[in-house]
Amino acid sequence: MALTVPSPRVPLDDDPARWYEDRLGWATVAGPPVALVTGLRFDVLELPAAAGRGVLRRVGAATGPVALAGSRMRLLVAAGSAEELPGLLDWLEWGGIALDLAALGTGGRMTAPRPPGRDGPGAPDAAVWLRAPVPGRGVESSLPAVRAAPWGGGSAPCLVRLVAAAAVECHRVRLLSARARGPAAQQLSPQRFASS
Repeated sequence: MALTVPSPRVPLDDDPARWYEDRLGWATVAGPPVALVTGLRFDVLELPAAAGRGVLRRVGAATGPVALAGSRMRLLVAAGSAEELPGLLDWLEWGGIALDLAALGTGGRMTAPRPPGRDGPGAPDAAVWLRAPVPGRGVESSLPAVRAAPWGGGSAPCLVRLVAAAAVECHRVRLLSARARGPAAQQLSPQRFASS
């Protein structure tokens, strides 16, 4: 009688880069930390975490995946959105106002949060998913995008509404932080005038 020996267990793959590449099809750059390449499958809107929390309250589930890294929140949006941001801000009448709102597009990189379900020790400010991407659910098709039709065709959330909410919340956080610093911080810097 021959005994059958079971095959050895396959060790859990703890390589985050493989998870992003194999499960989501996203390009990565080796780390540490592993980085996700922006501009190919998605772009990123980056803003202060306090403003990001306000955006999430305003728009609810009308965002794609959301990551937090230290004091910065990152909202994944459709590829090409980073190029649209300056024009959208101008159109929404936020152009020329100092907002702590940035976009990562073609050639950019975002620190990859640990894949969902792979909690473990990490740096105190390590990136984490607040709303993780779900493999097999067409992540890119659900990212906020500029809608092609003015009547709002398509199933993706509207990038214009997301940017409008982000601009309002970034401005609100900026005003509140200036107010918290006190009256001395609120004084305008002296203007320089050309001598005649």
